Amino acid sequence: MKSLLFLLLPLSLYAGRFPEKTPDSPGARMLDRYMQQQTADIEENGGLKDIQTAEDWQAKAPEYRRQLAEMLGLDPMPERTPLQATKTGEVKGDGYVVENMHYQAVPGLYVTANLYLPEKVEKPLPTILYVCGHANVVKDGVSYGNKTGYHHHGIWFARHGYACLIIDTVQLGEIRGEHHGTYSKGRWWWMSRGYTPAGLEAWAGIRALDYLETRPEVDKTRFGVTGRSGGGAYSWWIAALDDRLKVAAPTAGVTTMRNHVVDGCIEGHCDCMFYVNTYRWDYDRMVALVAPRPLLICNTDKDDIFPIDGVFNIYQNVRRIYSLLGQEKNIGLQVAEGPHKDLQPLNNGAFHWFERFLKGADPMAVLDEGAKKSLEPEVLKVFKELPKDEKNTTIDESFVPAAKTPQPATTQAEWEKQRDGWMTALKDKVFAGWPKDAVAVTMNKESSLTRDGIRMTAYDFETDRAFRLRLYVAHREGLRAEDLDLVALNVLDDQGWQDFCNTYESRFSKLIESFPVTAKDEEAFASEKKMFENFKWGMAYVCPRGIGPTEWTGSEKAQTHRLRRFYLAGQTLDSMRVWDIRRTVQGIKQIPGFEKTPLWIQANRDMAADALYASLFEDGITRLDLHEMPTSHQQSPAYLNVLKYLDIPQATAMAAEKTRVIIYSAEPKAWDYPATTFKNLGWPEKHWQIRKPME
Repeated sequence: MKSLLFLLLPLSLYAGRFPEKTPDSPGARMLDRYMQQQTADIEENGGLKDIQTAEDWQAKAPEYRRQLAEMLGLDPMPERTPLQATKTGEVKGDGYVVENMHYQAVPGLYVTANLYLPEKVEKPLPTILYVCGHANVVKDGVSYGNKTGYHHHGIWFARHGYACLIIDTVQLGEIRGEHHGTYSKGRWWWMSRGYTPAGLEAWAGIRALDYLETRPEVDKTRFGVTGRSGGGAYSWWIAALDDRLKVAAPTAGVTTMRNHVVDGCIEGHCDCMFYVNTYRWDYDRMVALVAPRPLLICNTDKDDIFPIDGVFNIYQNVRRIYSLLGQEKNIGLQVAEGPHKDLQPLNNGAFHWFERFLKGADPMAVLDEGAKKSLEPEVLKVFKELPKDEKNTTIDESFVPAAKTPQPATTQAEWEKQRDGWMTALKDKVFAGWPKDAVAVTMNKESSLTRDGIRMTAYDFETDRAFRLRLYVAHREGLRAEDLDLVALNVLDDQGWQDFCNTYESRFSKLIESFPVTAKDEEAFASEKKMFENFKWGMAYVCPRGIGPTEWTGSEKAQTHRLRRFYLAGQTLDSMRVWDIRRTVQGIKQIPGFEKTPLWIQANRDMAADALYASLFEDGITRLDLHEMPTSHQQSPAYLNVLKYLDIPQATAMAAEKTRVIIYSAEPKAWDYPATTFKNLGWPEKHWQIRKPME
């Protein structure tokens, strides 16, 4: 007997339910409070509350639609290249015919599909685009595509006088691509690239409509779209972007930001369910883009990854928009009893909706039958052999184009144009999730100690409404703040925090209370003490959120989904660490005696990149010492959309225009762009230097 794997649950649910309980800590409590606040902000400003009249919606909807396309990686839309549509086989059933076929949404991105038609077609038919959820259909290691898991829908439509095209997704098609980039594959560069497989699936659906318009059996004035789970989500994307779709009935494909971020539903979803939330939307805004076309929202009452409270909230908010437009008759809510499954009552609700709005059937009509499975996966397979030129498995690397490395500027005017464009992109597209109403930083001196000739003072400050960070400032005993020649801010990552504790904790335990010491480092302390004896320097130390005093702990899975929550809130953890560094710089300037003291920043690894970007937005930084800094965001750190505009070498050139930059790197060639820019523009040599890494 052949082995068969056939599941209709999101793949991400195999790992267990959500949310995972993690040890309580100050950092975890701050993070929970932060996510509550971010969700509330998005509910207030990213939904539909500002739409009070039909004119409001009509004025704003076109820009909302453009923003959605951008957040899906579809602005500008990809080129509509030849589809290369190819029929590879045919199946005849009881009253219907199935064509096995494929087309290319972009060259090399093969979309495998089954087109269901009535046995006899006498005139152009109303046509359904069916987009599939996560049905994993595999026999003996061969994928038959999730289209085979939903074939009963195609049969029902064909038997009832429709054409129906069911298309595979890139994740679970006959050629297996990837939806789980941030969920389990560690591809955080998807965020930096502004890539989401949601955009890929939306484009595959739009190109499916292009194909259907070429078929003589199809009435292209009567297109509808449906699908469940992941397919429900794709139904929203396609219907919101393409008004060729006249009717939509997405099933179990959307819920609120609160459900995802606060209640933990994000843990049940792969990346195909989410746009890159540059504009910090809640999901009702996206759903409303179907208005005023007929829309049926379908869901079960016990769906734990699309909870009914969130679904009903969206329905109510979007229903108000339909009412403003005078089209409340065009929106409906179909709720069936049950969990997250492909249930017949939900299917019948969608079928009934299409009968009404694509055929003009009596709203009181009773359907004669539901959808029943009757075909084996083998008969619906498109490829005998997979094409050698396929790009499905690597499409994430090219679907959203990265910015090309520009030629170094040769004139100041050329440079200023480049720089100003990048700064605008950073403000509007990369760091748009930063607080808009931040108050001035207040430094609260907590305590101060003197040990072995070194005085250390601890200051607490709020970087936003949720996170409270601690700054440590150390210098030679007897010196006042105003006596110091400079202050060097050390931005600590996990390793840096451990080194700091190993160096200082044994002497300053009352300031660094209950934090880990793996091995007391007397040699490091002696070196620090000697530096303070020889120089009138102050050394400041801070851990951005999630590090040291505000660390949150838990399994790798729990940590991953925390990062993904930032993503849904239109941020990344590292983009908010850049904010923390900015606030620390502002705070140091508030400490009496430090108002005019030269400020250096030292940082390692990803914190070096975060400090670099912070310096672009803060004045008064005299020098940056950046150790082991990544050479590209393709590695790390992740910021939303950044690779669509620039990369770390370009940011380095911008920083070096303002302040002295010293990079400690074993890859000097990686920094050719800023080095050449310096040379071309004749900037001061002391502002730019590459040194060998310190041992």
